[in-house]
Amino acid sequence: MSTAGKVIKCKSAVLWEANKPFSIEEVEVAPPKEHEVRVKIVATGICRSDDHVITGALVMPFPIILGHEAAGVVESVGQGVTAVKPGDKVIPLFVPQCGECQNCLNTKGNLCSKTDLGTSGGLMADGTTRFTCKGKAIHHFLGTSTFTEYTVLHESAVAKIDSAAPLEKVCLIGCGFSTGYGAALRTAKVEPGSTCAVFGLGGVGLSVIIGCKVAGASRIIAVDINSDKFAKAKELGATDCINPKDFNKPIHEVLTEMTGGGVDYSFEVIGRTDTMTAALACCQYNYGVSVIVGVPPAAQKITFDPMLLFTGRSWKGSVFGGWKSKDAVPKLVADYMKKKFVLDPLITHTLPFTKINEGFDLLRTGKSIRSVLTF
Repeated sequence: MSTAGKVIKCKSAVLWEANKPFSIEEVEVAPPKEHEVRVKIVATGICRSDDHVITGALVMPFPIILGHEAAGVVESVGQGVTAVKPGDKVIPLFVPQCGECQNCLNTKGNLCSKTDLGTSGGLMADGTTRFTCKGKAIHHFLGTSTFTEYTVLHESAVAKIDSAAPLEKVCLIGCGFSTGYGAALRTAKVEPGSTCAVFGLGGVGLSVIIGCKVAGASRIIAVDINSDKFAKAKELGATDCINPKDFNKPIHEVLTEMTGGGVDYSFEVIGRTDTMTAALACCQYNYGVSVIVGVPPAAQKITFDPMLLFTGRSWKGSVFGGWKSKDAVPKLVADYMKKKFVLDPLITHTLPFTKINEGFDLLRTGKSIRSVLTF
């Protein structure tokens, strides 16, 4: 029996309000409208950005269905959709690629103006939602909302991928892996023989390390206050691991001494203002490049000495690793299939979707790198 054109009732993890656990509910998912796609989610990763919404560090409207790092299969398509058809394997894109806005048309840009990042509207392009629960409209998250068995996306926010790809692995290409890997390869453009420092060794930080190694960096210094993460960082390419708690002086001074003047490239993959300025200060004073990869906390400002930039350093931001999503995601999946990089070491836990609250506990207690929920 075809479900196309009909409302689908399915299980979703609804967040009714901040700082509360997810509630597994039966949700009604409307059929896709024009230029929209309804996708059956097969696997979805738990990312720190989802947790930022729960804590209020990333401000979004409630109730909401979170989740933005996933892979699934197209169930049905709305009128005018040409990019995908039912049965295609896809990865949802929280940074879409409309192909028409200023950023999509510029070779240097990747942050499509159709993204919900920064607008936090929580609705589809027509100003409505496709999710209803207990008679209430439920908001979308970043145009993706993947903590649900079925979701609806705009066609500019789906990338068709290799039908042989294992969805419970390549779902990481929907956010965490691509974000870190691209920050090294595309945003910083790390060169062979260079030195790098990576602050924060979660899933994204470790993906930065993978990128630095692929780029040929000769020295990759991993920085984290949790020394339990060092073994994995070394396995993926870190040459040195340091814990700021082991030193009596600021970490940027430690790194500058270790490298005889600062690193060529530094990456802040935590989302804290103090580590952002430390990462800037530890890169070489004249030609060092520091990249902000972690989502900055809401309502916080940075104060720093402008002399840090005057001498020549560059400070950059990177969303989704600088990749043009629709173009890059299928290629990244193809590279994974060709074993150009690994994803398995990043996935520490695979849990059934109904154990989503356990998955978030593992993240908050530092016990997991990436937990993948499967349906």
